[in-house]
Amino acid sequence: MTEAAPLTAPAPADARPADARPADAHAAGARTRTYDYVVGGLNLRAAMTMTGLDYMRALVAGEFGDRPSITDTIGMSIPHSLDFGTCSIDAEPGDWLLNPTGAVHGGFAATILDSVMGLAAHTAQPAGVGYTTAELKIHYTRAILPGRGLLRATGTVIHAGRQMATAEGRLVGVEDGKLYAHGTTTCLLFPLAERSAA
Repeated sequence: MTEAAPLTAPAPADARPADARPADAHAAGARTRTYDYVVGGLNLRAAMTMTGLDYMRALVAGEFGDRPSITDTIGMSIPHSLDFGTCSIDAEPGDWLLNPTGAVHGGFAATILDSVMGLAAHTAQPAGVGYTTAELKIHYTRAILPGRGLLRATGTVIHAGRQMATAEGRLVGVEDGKLYAHGTTTCLLFPLAERSAA
């Protein structure tokens, strides 16, 4: 008995490794995007004494800390419409976010929805409680194209318990009112602990 050879697609006759392409093949249409960001982090002292909603309001107001670096990387606004169990974030998709088909990569919507749903869960927490995403599910309802205009993600808590919180989010076009994606998350909740100075 002989073993069957593994099935592989034949390489096209004109296929060349990426490093064998002419050096200027990419340069003709190349664009540059630069941005500044600050590596911020949790203000543990404030988080230990403030509710999640008060913490987020103080952070947004600039009372302490810096905006998370992901906001500058993706192009998200600071959170707004903050209230207990809900908040919103705006973002405008750009051409630096494209997938191979020319649409905005799905990770753009997933990142914004993960952020807004997590922040909504944070606003429902008492002082001294942290969170992290344990599960994220995103449904895409239509393609997001660069130049589509401003999109708004709104997150709303569904359940806030002692060990986990769940939230839902919607990503909607500000100008056209269309739903582009929606999702749900489960966040694990944990007590924040003072870090030693050592």
